[in-house]
Amino acid sequence: MDIGLRAILPDLIENQVINIKNELIENGLKAGANTAINSVINLKKSAMGIITGNFDNIEQINTAIGNGGIIDTISDLLDNALNKIYKNGKINNNIYKLIKNGKNIILDNVNNNIRNELKNQNNSIEKLEKYIKNWQENYNKKDFNKMTQEYEKIEKEYNKIIPLENIINETKKVKAIHNLIKNNGQNFNLTEEEERLAINLAI
Repeated sequence: MDIGLRAILPDLIENQVINIKNELIENGLKAGANTAINSVINLKKSAMGIITGNFDNIEQINTAIGNGGIIDTISDLLDNALNKIYKNGKINNNIYKLIKNGKNIILDNVNNNIRNELKNQNNSIEKLEKYIKNWQENYNKKDFNKMTQEYEKIEKEYNKIIPLENIINETKKVKAIHNLIKNNGQNFNLTEEEERLAINLAI
């Protein structure tokens, strides 16, 4: 929104741009966008037979937003919010027309931000998968120090990702077993029942 409005309204001072953005947000853009995103995602998840409430992988998210449904809905919301603040006298006719005619600049920025975030998510997930694999290898070697190094990397990357069921479950398993070993004085002699119980409680 910021970048798009600044490009459309280059002659306005910073505070004016911020005020216009805030008016658009307060007049339904933010709440409507959140609802739109959830609706499109849920619709696509349902169509793909995903009933867990979480995505399994990034590809499913790409599918959910790839048809432009979210951007199209945000376009409609922007029109509605713009009309509302114009009718309420928050912006004059010139600004109204500038934003209306330059709306695609805003939408392009929104779309680019979504794509960039998905790219960042892909990177984080790849790192997380690598760290989990490294942890498991060190677990097999019963090397708790190296396990802890990988565990710390897992913790850091885990906080960056959106809910993806497969990777989250794998991470929860690692955390459960790691903490079980740690709390048992780094004792690797765990029974299958102890491991299963720890994992079940985590997931």
